[in-house]
This record gives sequence, structure tokens and C-alpha cells, in this order.
Amino acid sequence: MLDQNTIEIIKSTVPVLEKHGETITTRFYQLMFGNHPELLNIFNHANQKQGRQQKALAGTVYAAAMYIDNLEAILPVVKQIAHKHRSLGIKPEHYPIVGKHLLLAIKDVLGEAATDEINDAWAQAYSLIADAFISVEAEMYDETANQEGGWDGFRHFIVDRKVVESDVITSFYLKPEDNKEIASFIPGQYISIKLEIKSEEYTHIRQYSLSDAPGKDYYRISVKREAGAANPDGRVSNFLHDGVVEGDILKVSAPAGDFVLDTEKHTPLVLLSGGVGLTPMMSMLKTVVEIQPERKVTFVHAAANGNVHALRDEVEELAALDNLNAYVFYDSPTEEDRKNNRFDVEGYITRDWLKEKVSITDAEFYFCGPVPFMKAINRSLKELGVNEERIHFEFFGPMGNLEE
Repeated sequence: MLDQNTIEIIKSTVPVLEKHGETITTRFYQLMFGNHPELLNIFNHANQKQGRQQKALAGTVYAAAMYIDNLEAILPVVKQIAHKHRSLGIKPEHYPIVGKHLLLAIKDVLGEAATDEINDAWAQAYSLIADAFISVEAEMYDETANQEGGWDGFRHFIVDRKVVESDVITSFYLKPEDNKEIASFIPGQYISIKLEIKSEEYTHIRQYSLSDAPGKDYYRISVKREAGAANPDGRVSNFLHDGVVEGDILKVSAPAGDFVLDTEKHTPLVLLSGGVGLTPMMSMLKTVVEIQPERKVTFVHAAANGNVHALRDEVEELAALDNLNAYVFYDSPTEEDRKNNRFDVEGYITRDWLKEKVSITDAEFYFCGPVPFMKAINRSLKELGVNEERIHFEFFGPMGNLEE
């Protein structure tokens, strides 16, 4: 526990962190990777290059300072990050390295303002925060390895099938090379894929939502090809699309993530997706119609047009069920889309449409997609009076803020 003086010093740095947080975390990553380039085998290069990780870390440090006297308040955030860490293979020995370079970055950016008193307080605070992460992650590692079909680290999976779903999305059906049982998962969770790409100095780890229901002898991920092979995201997705074939071996971590469908509830369910944000929604949809066939479900997907709309046949097969209403939005439909009536609404999902078509008063809302899409959905739901307890969403990548 921290003494009151240390707590007060940490809280006094909150305005500084609000102003200089991203500068500090940017410097932190520069220093850490400069001294420990081997950690680039774990961290997502694309998130680093695009500044997403720096922004997310700055937000976490800021929240830790705000709630340093009540860390339980940020326990949901700790658990969300811990899921990512477990999936990536972050271990206790990494925390002292992170702590050392975070303190160096604070001193480097703040200069004389980072007094010995502030540095000592943050050293104590970081130790407390790191212990919280290590404790939560230790439980996750233990549970993951000891569950039925579970394992620790990365396990070899064979690409059993590779299916082109649209012009930009391809599904990969993954089966364990050892033919042994695989861990189940909760709809909405993801797996990490570790890739060694020729000509790349470091390995790449990417997390992909599972796009089928649990209980199968395979995992399915549905990957969008990112434009521009020159950027890290593009290099990885293009490698999967073009460089990985059926029969290849991929290294896979056990399922993780806390953006999951609550099947204990029986209230109406609304699943909204944009683009490749469809993937966790598909897992949720296929699961709920299988184990809760009486539950009313509204499934809404938004895409540019039919050329990039993946997995529509699977949704159409389920749409015949009495309790499922499915809708498709295209903002740039093709002539073929119009001719074949492939969509229900031209344009974007609006507040007025939601008010007219879905059960606002008691439904649970889950959504995933590009950040602008999620901001629009979140804003619409809030304006319609949906409370936060019934709103569930996931960012692909580091945490963000839908309120910005």
C-alpha cells in the first residue's frame, strides 16, 4: 500500500499527465525499444507506427494516477489489458523493463519538474500497479493452461481450409497439428497469431476475433486484407492472404478477451457491425441461435457494398428463424447490389432507424467496427437513452475513447 504523501504526489501529477501523457509514452517506447529491441517481437508494430499504442498507454497511466488510491475502480481496464498481455505472452520479467523506461521517459520529458520526490512516488506507484497486473495475469495463465484443451504460449495449428468470403476478407479454418482437443471460448473472444515473415527482422503478433461459434474442432478467423503492403498492418494481412496456404502451420495462442456475449440474459439482443467488425458478431449470432433459440435477436451489418460484404450467406441461412431479424446497410451499393436486392437500406445506420426498428428499452447492444462507425452507434444509443450497462463494444487494437 502507498502512504498518503505518495498518493498525494501521484495525484498532483494528473494535470501534467493529461497535458504531456502522449509525449511521455512516445518517449517511453523509443527508449525501451532502443535498449530492448527484442521486445519488438511482442509489440504490434502497426499500433506503434500509427501512435495508437502510445495514446492507449497514456490513457492507462492517466487513469492509474487518477485512481491511485482506489485501483479497484480501474480493475475492468486492468483485466481487459491483462487478456491482451496473456494472449501476447507478456510475462512478469517484462514489467521491470517497462517500469525502468517509463520513469526515464517521465524524467526526460518533464526535465527539472520531475523532482526526486515525484520520481520516487512514481516508482512506488508503478510497483503497485505492476503487481496488480502480474497477479491478474498469473491467474489467467493458470486458467488458460489448465482448462480442457488449454495450453500455454503458442501452439501449432494447421490451416485446414482457406475460404475467400469477399473481395477483402478471407477465412482461415485452423486445426491443432497434434490433433488433440482445443480450448472452448466465449463468443466475442480472439486468438493471437504469431507470424515469422521472410525479410522481416522481428516476428509479428496479431489478434483476430473468432468468427464461428464455439464447440467445433477448429477455430475460424476471418481476416481483412489491409490496403498498402508497405505498412505493418498491410504486411501481415497481405501475408496471410497471399503467403499462407492450406496445410501451412501457424502459431496460435489460446482464446482471450472480455468482449463476450452474456448468455445468462434473455432480453432482446442487438448485434451491430461495420466492415470486418462483423467477425465477433458472427460468433455471437451463431451461438445465440444455437443455445438460446427463443431469444429475440436483431442483426445489423453495414458495409460499402456487396463486393466487400463477407459471410452474408451464413446470416441469410439463419434469417429464416422466427426470432431473428437481419438487416443490411450499404453506403455505396453497386448496380448488381440494386438489381439483386442485396441490401435493405442505402446509407448509414441512424438514430431514427434504430428507434424505429429495435427494442430500445430493454435490449442489450453489442457493436464492433471502424472507430467512426462505433462513435456514431454509441452516440445514437446514448441519445436514445440506452444506459451504459446495456452497451458493449470492442476496439480492434488498443483501447480508444468513443466519447472523443
